[in-house]
Amino acid sequence: MRTNGSLLQSIGKSHDKIRYFFSKADEHKKHHGRKLVGFSMEQMFTVVSDVANYKSFVPFCKGSTIICESDENLKAVLHIGFPPIFESYVSDVTLSKPNMVRAVCKDGRLFDYLETYWKFSEGIESNPQSSIVDFSIDFRFKSTLHLKLANMFFDALVGQMETAFLTEAKRRYGAESIPIHELSYVKT
Repeated sequence: MRTNGSLLQSIGKSHDKIRYFFSKADEHKKHHGRKLVGFSMEQMFTVVSDVANYKSFVPFCKGSTIICESDENLKAVLHIGFPPIFESYVSDVTLSKPNMVRAVCKDGRLFDYLETYWKFSEGIESNPQSSIVDFSIDFRFKSTLHLKLANMFFDALVGQMETAFLTEAKRRYGAESIPIHELSYVKT
């Protein structure tokens, strides 16, 4: 049986949660990660730049259609969905084989902006089937509600996304040559 004091404390905690959900959200979300992986720069570049097949292996990507493409750029319509968010946007992708893939949302109702950046560097000198993968994502939702939802699930979503690309590399190229090692991210 609850005492009046513990009941009031419980109501206060619920009120704090509601107040947090409707309070002003952080303006944007950022994540930077760095890993030593057992796949070459070229292999990782190929997986990350394969935007046409994102719908097959990227979590929450329900569709990916290339609108135009060259060796150094492509434009794609991406359809994303995870309840309660279902949205499409145009992504402008810059490619620098085998070193970098940068994607920027130029047209969408969901994001004020969205940028993902993948940088691939040589890994262990004695192991050509290794590379260092730097990944960053920076975005701001237009809707405070969407931003609050992202705040609640952001770490899990980013982790699933990073894992999806490494899992796809493994599916395409076989077992990694070395286990994945988390590295410290150094801002340059």
